[in-house]
Order: sequence, then C-alpha cells, then structure tokens
Amino acid sequence: MENIITFRNHFVINPQSIAMNHKTKWSQFGVLVSVFFFWGFVAASNDILIPVFKDKLHLEQWQSQMVSFAFYVAYTIGSIIYFFVSKAAGEDILNKIGFKNGIAIGLVISALGTLLFYPAAQTASFPIMITGLFIVGLGFSLQQTAANPLAIVMGDPKTGAQRLSMAGGINNFGTTIGPLLVSYAIFGSALGSGTATASIESVKTPYLILGAVFILAAVIFKFSSVPNKIDLDKVADEESENADKVLHTKSVMSYPQLVLGMIGIFVYVGVEVATASNLPAFLQKHMQVSTDKIAPFISLYWASLMIGRWTTSVGAFDLKKGAKQVLKFLMPYIAFGVFILVNVIASHDISPFYYYPFIIIAMVAGDILSKGNPARLLLIYSMMGITALFIGMLADGMVSAYAFMSVGLFCSTLWPCIFTLAIAGLGRHTNEGASRLIMMIMGGGVMSLLQGYLADNFLGIQWSYLVGVACFAYLAFYAIRVKGILKSQGIDYDHLESAGGH
Repeated sequence: MENIITFRNHFVINPQSIAMNHKTKWSQFGVLVSVFFFWGFVAASNDILIPVFKDKLHLEQWQSQMVSFAFYVAYTIGSIIYFFVSKAAGEDILNKIGFKNGIAIGLVISALGTLLFYPAAQTASFPIMITGLFIVGLGFSLQQTAANPLAIVMGDPKTGAQRLSMAGGINNFGTTIGPLLVSYAIFGSALGSGTATASIESVKTPYLILGAVFILAAVIFKFSSVPNKIDLDKVADEESENADKVLHTKSVMSYPQLVLGMIGIFVYVGVEVATASNLPAFLQKHMQVSTDKIAPFISLYWASLMIGRWTTSVGAFDLKKGAKQVLKFLMPYIAFGVFILVNVIASHDISPFYYYPFIIIAMVAGDILSKGNPARLLLIYSMMGITALFIGMLADGMVSAYAFMSVGLFCSTLWPCIFTLAIAGLGRHTNEGASRLIMMIMGGGVMSLLQGYLADNFLGIQWSYLVGVACFAYLAFYAIRVKGILKSQGIDYDHLESAGGH
C-alpha cells in the first residue's frame, strides 16, 4: 500500500509514512546508515589496491588511477541510467518503487560486482577488477540517490546537514578499517614485518565476503521500518521561512543552488579522492614508505573525515547547548582513538601520528565558528583545506604528510553541506536533484586521473596537489553564492544560530 497518495498539489499522508515532526527517527536512521559504512569501506580500500596493481602490473601513476576512475565514473553512468529509466516509467523511479526498495536493489547490484573479484584476482586481470569496481559503483549510485535525501528528512530538514554528517561518520568508520582489512588480506600475516609481498590473488576473499554482506543488508532493508515514501513538497515548504517563495518549478535544472551544487559535488569528491589516491605515490617518493607500510597513512586520512563528521553530527542530537559544546571537543578525540585502536590491533606502528591531535584543534575551531550554518562551514573548511595543501606542497617529510592527511579533516563535512544546500527547496524534484548530484561523484575519478597525469608529466607528485587547491577555491565561491540564492527562496540557515546551533 502506498504511504503517500498524490492528487496534483494535494497530499494525503498515511499515518505510517514519515512524519515531518522535527524529531529524528533514530531506529530508522540506524538501519539507513549501514549503507554509508559500505560506501566508505570500498572507496578507501581502493587506495590500497592502487599501489599494489601499480607495482605488480608495472603501471604508470595515471594508469593506476583508473581504479578510482572506474569506480567513481560508475556513479555518473548509474545516474544517467536512473534518469532514462525514470523517463521510460513516466515518473521518478524512486517515487515509483520506494526509497528502501531502491536501496535494497542497489545492494544486490553491488553484490554482483564483487563476484568479479574472484576471476580478477585469480588471473591478476586489471580490466576485470576495475569492471567489478564499476558494477559495485553502479549499485552505490542508486543507494546514494535514495539514502542521502532520507538522511536529511528524517527530522528537521534544517539540521539535515548534521544528520548527514552523522551518517558520514559511519561512512568513515568504514574508510578507516577498510584499508586495514584489505591490506591484511593482500599482505597476509607478514603485515608490518617489513618483508611482506603483495598477493593480488588474496584480494578476492574480503570482496566476496563483502558481497555476501550486501545481500544480507538488502534483505534487512526490505523488511525494515525505513520509509518507502516521502512527501517531498511538504519538506520544501518546511525548509522555507515563507512557503510562497518556494519555486516549485517544472524543471529541476531551474534551481541555481542545484546547478552550482552539481559542480560543487564534482570538485569536492575530486579533491577528497585525488588527495588520498595520490598519497601513496607521495609517501613512496618523498618519504621512502614501502607499499606494505602505506595502510596506516591512508587509514588516518579517511579517519580524519570520520573525526570531522563525528564532531559536526553532535548538532543533530537534542541536547542542551553546554552539553553540545563539551561533545564537540570530546567526539573528535574519541574518533581519533578509534583510529589508534584499529591500527594497534593491526600491529601498525602508530608513533608517526602522535602529534596529529594538535591539528584536530583547528578543525574543531572551524566547526564552532560555523555555528551550525552549512554555508559558513563550507567556506571555513574550504579555506583551511587550501592552507593545508599549500603547507603540504611547500614543506616535506612528515610535515607534508600531516598536511596532506589533514585535508581529510576539512573535507569531512563538505559533502553534507553541499548536498543539503543543493537540494534545499527542491520539493518534488528532490529525487531527481539528488540523482544529478550523485552523477557528479565522477569528479573523484576525473580529478584523480588529472592529478596523476600532471604528476607524471608536468608538476611532480608534490605540486600536483594544486589540483586540490583549485577545487577548494570553487567550493569557497559556492559557499558565498548559495547563501544569497537560498535567501531569495525564503531559506535562511542563519536562523540555526538563534536556536542554539540546532
């Protein structure tokens, strides 16, 4: 039975459908965030596959970046497929099949992709492996199109960025442990001994297990209480201080916040992924870090995103202002403790990372200065990201490594900020808008490939991070521009401040 029945501009809401009562539905949210973990696990694990295949198959730096390119371009292809299927069906496909059903189908598609890791590993075939990653990414594309809007509307839409940060924190728990588990699978019991050699054939085991988990998660989603239908026009009206200013246009591309946000997602995912995927080459060339010792550095980069997202997600809890301020200082160090714990369990040397907590202070200061405003946080972290990249390019050794890894801190909440700002006020176009944003995740592959090419042919690996500087510069522009666009539609996130940052 449909949870929401639409009659032109009138909506009849079934009592079992999601209710916009500004209370976060934690039981539903808990099930939803499981898919965020999977996205992070696979995405970060790619950074371990890149140097292994580069060494074993004698690839150039730009060729090794095809791992990232194949995975992230799948999001674009998936979104294009979504668009044409929706047109053929005569309505938005998620509105037709339901949100949780869409996530379940996406999980099954990703599971099929993991099956290709068996022949890829057995034959050491680079084309088969990236084909498998491509299919996994196709499934993730559908999952992301459904899950991101759900995370935003499971409560007050104006605190949607903070809920999305919380989901992102779970994502980055996956990014923290993913490189460690995949590295262990490849290098085996010799991990950390200094004499480990890569075994491409060993990569099949974690991905086949992951495929089985995907199927289990699909079954859980199918029978969960996660809402299948949402009254998206009502969400748009609640976001605006004046419902008469809501655009409700016929075309999703008529919303400037979305069009500029699409570019924002492209360059954001670009700088996030390119920084990490080119980090192994920097560590090998400038710090003589061997391939089997790279995992903890990659783990800390992705843990940095977890640190930032756990910090920002504090705003989604119904707590007093004083309690929130205390948690904003505690949460990043709890997240850093998780990184330390999993690396100790993996028998990694963590002594190079003892001073990293001092850098976290800068990230916490930026979060406090934002006062819960996603546009302001986007601007502050973009400027901090530019600063970190220049330090990384101008310095060397562990100072450069710290600077490049800290980019993860400043990328941490940019996805929820951009996504929330870009789909604000879209109403019934929210699903289509989300699909357009997911399409732009391909920036992760394009920018990684571009940076790898520039590193090989023009700039060298260290100065190739100028690509990231350009990405952050655009995000700073978007942060300033979108604030005025949304105000003209009656959406003002500055009002979060008067509510104590919630």
